[in-house]
Amino acid sequence: MLKIPERLCFLPAIKKMIAMQEYTLKRGYKLDLERIHECLAESFPAEIKKNGDKLVMSYGIFKTLTVWIQNKKMAVDTESDTTVKDDETILETNKRYRDFLYKATGYTAKERLKKAKEEVSK
Repeated sequence: MLKIPERLCFLPAIKKMIAMQEYTLKRGYKLDLERIHECLAESFPAEIKKNGDKLVMSYGIFKTLTVWIQNKKMAVDTESDTTVKDDETILETNKRYRDFLYKATGYTAKERLKKAKEEVSK
């Protein structure tokens, strides 16, 4: 499947094309599913289900948002609900998603972009 760089994914609706993203965590941030569960709960007022070693939830334009640990990184897979057309819902979900990524990884969107570029150039 075509992997689109993070910088091109401004809205989660666009991320529908991406199978999965992996995120490295900043030094001092524990790669622990319980901590990541807490970050999800703080960012999204939705029910979070534990499916084996994966956290699964649905909120806003996310039909499903799945988070797990893979290759010493946090892996995130999103599936968008394409029936949602409300701009306010799209923007609010996007903000919550970015807040979650910041809380979970310790990196801002700009720092995550820089890390993604470093990964590609390796």
